[in-house]
Amino acid sequence: MEEFHKVRRLPPYVFEEVNRLKAAARARGADIIDLGMGNPDLPTPQFIVDKLCEVIQDQRTHRYSASKGIAGLRRAQAGYYKRRFGVTLDPAKQVVATLGSKEGFANMAQAITAPGDVVLCPNPTYPIHAFGFLMAGGTIRAIPAKPDRDFFTAIDRAVRHSIPKPIAIILNYPSNPTAYVADLDFYREIVAFAKKNEIIVLSDLAYAEIYFDDVPPPSILQVDGAMDVAVEFTSMSKTFSMPGWRIGFAVGNERLLSALARVKSYLDYGAFTPIQVAATAALNAGDAAIEEVRGVYRKRRDVLVESFGRAGWDVPPPSSTMFAWAPIPPAYRHLGSLEFSKLLIEEAQVAVAPGIGFGEHGDDFVRIALVENEHRIRQAARNIRRFLASGAEDGQNVVSLRARS
Repeated sequence: MEEFHKVRRLPPYVFEEVNRLKAAARARGADIIDLGMGNPDLPTPQFIVDKLCEVIQDQRTHRYSASKGIAGLRRAQAGYYKRRFGVTLDPAKQVVATLGSKEGFANMAQAITAPGDVVLCPNPTYPIHAFGFLMAGGTIRAIPAKPDRDFFTAIDRAVRHSIPKPIAIILNYPSNPTAYVADLDFYREIVAFAKKNEIIVLSDLAYAEIYFDDVPPPSILQVDGAMDVAVEFTSMSKTFSMPGWRIGFAVGNERLLSALARVKSYLDYGAFTPIQVAATAALNAGDAAIEEVRGVYRKRRDVLVESFGRAGWDVPPPSSTMFAWAPIPPAYRHLGSLEFSKLLIEEAQVAVAPGIGFGEHGDDFVRIALVENEHRIRQAARNIRRFLASGAEDGQNVVSLRARS
């Protein structure tokens, strides 16, 4: 049977190829060190779990919740923005709780996109940034991921030459997968550009608290006038090690958030109320927990960079996020990121995420997630050292797995 229209618009999910190979290797008894999916392994702080257990005993909390989030949770998010960024938000109109930032992005795309609308999206970037709009009927025009002068040259060219004119621009700093970070001067220029060209700005700030150089990443909403054009998405998944809890937020422009809330009201009843109450407790009293999580990822980053470097694979140290964006070793670059990732599973028992999964401009890289402890990261480095030592110096004895079959 012919594929459905929206499914046809989606490319093959390249991560699934890696997942199948990983599962097959484990079925054979291989000990795969999984540095692929950004799925935090750290436990949710106990005080958050305790609050969930306390609230869940009240049967009144077992009923339907509020799709835009309970009032206390939205107040807590506004309080977090005030403490962290100095930004004042109206919890009633400028905060919407989402089922993670991924759901928020996807439903915002549904809310604002008409068939054929053009959206400017970084390449490489986290897949939902592009595919949320593709599923909503939009068209993606790629722009550079790095926040430099080439970025502004590209968006200016896109506005002048795209028909129809783009409706929105997507930002993601600190970036998944590249770990690029933007500063306030960059955001000031973006806000001025968006106002001049009447473009919506959607900023993904999910990794705001995972930084390592003592310079906290800023929010676009710190810029005067940003509230007129921008919505920002955050998540509790990495900040508080709560990925399975599915709690995130969209904050900013009232008109855009009203549209998001209306779409959500037709699609869901919000997260389970005890989860929302526990998330409220996390936001109101979780600064120490955030610092602890940040410290763990900093140590893992340092171990990864040092041990992989000694193994013969130079990995640039990321200044933020829980990922390293690693160039494929030159001898293996001709394979492309998918075949190289599959080769690592078979020959080194290490799983990473192929860069092509984040866009074609990522194909010379793989993303390495800091989701294993320091001992396991060092073990991965030892496996990789043996793998790199086993191949010819020029890599010409290495062929793609597809060619072997």
